[in-house]
Amino acid sequence: MRLSRRALLAATTAAASLPSAAAAAERTGRLRTGFERLAADGYSVLEGQKVGIVTNPTGVTRTVRHIVDVMHADERVNLRAVFGPEHGFRGTAQAGGSEGRYDDPATGLPVYDTYLKSGQPLADIFTASGVDTVVFDIQDAGARFYTYIWTLFDCMEAAALAGKRFVVLDRPNPVTGRAAQGPVLHMEFSTFVGRRPVSQAHGMTVAELARLFNGEFLTTPVPLETVRMSGWKRSSFYDAWGLPWVPPSPNMPTPETALVYSGTCLFEGTNLSEGRGTTRPFELLGAEGIDRRWAEAAEALELPGVHFREAYFAPTFSKFQGKTVGGVQIHIHDRAAYDPVRTGIALLVTAKKVWSGFAWRPDNWIDKLTGNTRVRTLIDAGASTDEVVADWQRELSAFRRTRREYLLYT
Repeated sequence: MRLSRRALLAATTAAASLPSAAAAAERTGRLRTGFERLAADGYSVLEGQKVGIVTNPTGVTRTVRHIVDVMHADERVNLRAVFGPEHGFRGTAQAGGSEGRYDDPATGLPVYDTYLKSGQPLADIFTASGVDTVVFDIQDAGARFYTYIWTLFDCMEAAALAGKRFVVLDRPNPVTGRAAQGPVLHMEFSTFVGRRPVSQAHGMTVAELARLFNGEFLTTPVPLETVRMSGWKRSSFYDAWGLPWVPPSPNMPTPETALVYSGTCLFEGTNLSEGRGTTRPFELLGAEGIDRRWAEAAEALELPGVHFREAYFAPTFSKFQGKTVGGVQIHIHDRAAYDPVRTGIALLVTAKKVWSGFAWRPDNWIDKLTGNTRVRTLIDAGASTDEVVADWQRELSAFRRTRREYLLYT
């Protein structure tokens, strides 16, 4: 079952047209997040509802107060529960971990663990919590394999099963919302790093993704409302808005990390370090035995907006822990021209050419990240960067057409 475009637009009209302060913000050009608009309107979207919220440390105000603390202290909101994703609600867990079920010491609210839960088991958690409405507010990083968007998908699906309302509070895509880039996932590679056919860099906000999920992918759409931002421009990077950056996960320390992530996260699927355990994850890449030739080969491609520097580093954890490895550091000099996915492919192609030790992870994790086998098999066959990128253009064009129907901002 799919909602019509008209039904989707109608479902978000009330929340998308919050008045007064939000309208003033749009006229002055100041960005207001979905939470800021919700609060400015007196939480009317949540009036009379028992509320639970899916969030993490990124769910903060402009003064870095967590919205759970703000809402819990406001008598206009009947906040009953918090649902913690990967890394946890307060952010105490590393990659692949969560905080489990506990009562939050600051508020006394019950915190339920949603990590790796979906379908009926997650719906049962929503039912047990006693909430009427599930709110989602998490900062995304703009890449299909960043798992919080699939937390969003799983929670929407579970809310529909449990008969709950779902409200998404929007935040900026930190790497702009200009375009979708990269290969589109094939359903046989559906995992928690990609549930449905979305491009590798989606160029959407979480509210736009929620509309896409509801209209295209959920068997039973959830009653959905989106509280959109005001003042956001699709062409703007995160630092344009004066918003605080809270790392959405331990290895996403800065907005600059997000700029490269949708391309260089592909190195998780290889035997090279993707820079975990350094101060520049996903910007530093390397392995034992790699020398200056990799940076020279990458620089010779003259990729737009980026330079590559020969670099040496010793990860404190993850691959090559405690060992000094050689590789490259990515230096972006023109963000508007930079194409992270093409750059990631170019680095894979050149690494394989200059380093005889190059190998894919034995479990072919690269196929889960790219969403198909084609990137891996083309690179193994000696294809150039342009040939690999050309291979996904037809599917990407189709996704871009679908995506266009669900965008909230021009």
